[in-house]
Amino acid sequence: MTTPKQPARICILGGGFGGLYTALRLSQFPFAKHETPEITLVDQRDRFLFSPLLYELLTGELETWEISPPYSDLLANTNIRFIQGEVANINLEDKKVKLDNDNTLNYDYLVLSMGGKTPLNGVEGAEKHAIAFRDIPDAYQLEEKLRLLEASPAEKIRLAIVGGGYSGVELACKLRDRVGEKARIRIIEQSNMILRNSSEFNRDTAKKALEKRDIWMDLETSVQSVTENTISLLYKGQLDTLPVDIVLWTVGNQVSPLVENLDFVKNKRGQIITNSTLQVREYPEIFALGDLAECQDAEGKQVPATAQVAIQQADYTAWNIWASLTGRPLLQFRYFPLGEMMTLGTDNATLTGLGIELDGPLAHLVRRLAYLYRLPTLDHQIKVAFNWITRPFQEMLLSK
Repeated sequence: MTTPKQPARICILGGGFGGLYTALRLSQFPFAKHETPEITLVDQRDRFLFSPLLYELLTGELETWEISPPYSDLLANTNIRFIQGEVANINLEDKKVKLDNDNTLNYDYLVLSMGGKTPLNGVEGAEKHAIAFRDIPDAYQLEEKLRLLEASPAEKIRLAIVGGGYSGVELACKLRDRVGEKARIRIIEQSNMILRNSSEFNRDTAKKALEKRDIWMDLETSVQSVTENTISLLYKGQLDTLPVDIVLWTVGNQVSPLVENLDFVKNKRGQIITNSTLQVREYPEIFALGDLAECQDAEGKQVPATAQVAIQQADYTAWNIWASLTGRPLLQFRYFPLGEMMTLGTDNATLTGLGIELDGPLAHLVRRLAYLYRLPTLDHQIKVAFNWITRPFQEMLLSK
């Protein structure tokens, strides 16, 4: 009797845009019944996070379940197995992944998409006193601090946001709309402009939105230290220590120690260098994407580590694993920029790309619809869309 062949084991570490979307796409490919692979998705959290909409939690525009649905719901109608756990070790020679709960996973193909974290250890006091606005617990921590400050008799709530990129600007506008006149907000940016890597239209529109909200911009300024209620800033050789209630940190990305210890070719920032098919050099069975990878496309151009890129990389990763299993040619990654979208407060946004430049309420609506379309499953898209449509009626009934 012939022994049935072991299905291919695909292990995906990290359930962010790169990992979750790779898993979902793989589960949709037309494998023959006896060739259907075992797909396992591992993440230390029990919920996915659609991070571009995290800011809307602060203003109450969206609810947690809308932007952070449980993996159990997203994967309910698939053949993908989800395991909640943290990766403790990867044995590249034996092709084994060990988790912190002593589970061991064997793999034939491995996808690394664990993302990164915001480094806070480079400035004195930042690790203890600053908040890295990157995940749901960060949003809850900020919400709790704001709630206490809003209930206090203090005349002002002083907020310092480190970083004048997308996250810093979006966060500043949302916080101003949330807190109102009581807020005193400043953005601290090392370079001589905000949104340095964005288009001129986005930069000008964002600058107007910040000025309209009386948000200070400390350009060419660096943070020297942070305490419980102060922040020390260095500007052209002059050090100033200012009172502050909350410090939010939005700059930098650091790969996990696990990735640092793997014997891969890496760049100076510790990111894994992949080839244009998203495979790790010298390890064709391993794919890396998202924040932890340095990827060059089919034309040799380095692509940015953004959510938009990670979603597109997931399609290519899924295809290339399927192609490897079915004897088809692999595809070189080709990044297609779809433009930039940025929220600039409640009911306001900016949008550029594909020859379009748009701002204001219409851009806000387009941004919402675009992100609705990018939510991971059709079932979740329908639930969220229904909630958005009915919310005005729900609020009207509650106000009576």
